[in-house]
Amino acid sequence: MLAQDAGFCPSRITEIGAGASRRLLAYGERMMVLPEQSLRLTVSGGRERAFSVRQAVIAGWTGRDPAALEKHIRELEDVGVTRPSSVPIFYRVSTNRVVTSAVIEVSGDRSSGEAEFVLVQSGGRLYVGAGSDHTDRVAETYGIAVSKQMCDKPVAPELWDFSDVSGHWDTLLLRSWIWEGDRRVLYQEGPVSTMRAPADLIERCTGSTELPEGTVMFCGTLDARGGVRPSRRFEFELEDPVRGHRIRHAYDVVSLPIAA
Repeated sequence: MLAQDAGFCPSRITEIGAGASRRLLAYGERMMVLPEQSLRLTVSGGRERAFSVRQAVIAGWTGRDPAALEKHIRELEDVGVTRPSSVPIFYRVSTNRVVTSAVIEVSGDRSSGEAEFVLVQSGGRLYVGAGSDHTDRVAETYGIAVSKQMCDKPVAPELWDFSDVSGHWDTLLLRSWIWEGDRRVLYQEGPVSTMRAPADLIERCTGSTELPEGTVMFCGTLDARGGVRPSRRFEFELEDPVRGHRIRHAYDVVSLPIAA
């Protein structure tokens, strides 16, 4: 089934009708009705408008350097995380997981954020923003696809038109911070060039040059300084040093108790 296929990116879904906030889809010979949600976002600090989210994809293992990627896979295998079936790999998550909230709720205290650049296809145009692939680290050891689905995926409420940054893409920088006690600590920092380029990811995901309309795709993250660990607050940004612009967002993490 589509919803259970962690490695599938929806290039063979055909929209055959729509009404209100629901879509009628054909996948092969099957018919499905799926909800979609709307996010209020701005483009380059302009007026806020609605972006329809029809499908959400988390691209994993997107590093450009094969040797560094293999080293990372082996490190995670050592702590119980299963090797991916392919690299990169594309996980589907519920569209309702994509949020702009300043607070998210998670089960237990073993989850953490990951700063990522995010691609959004809307109105025939490609946009780029920043987000956090917040992930349950306990679930990750027995099922990465499960861990991706368990947590909300916060995104910053601002996007850039991809054409504004495509000419100097590799200069863009990602950063994140966590809070340890009362200290704000730099957690991740590096260029987007450590991940595969957007066109490469889109081609590998869809087999075409464009994402399907209404797709939000998280595109990979950086190593965590000092190792992956939870925090009560996560802050992230995407910087364009050429234009002197930044997209920023932060959210607090509320840990819900797990009843035995």
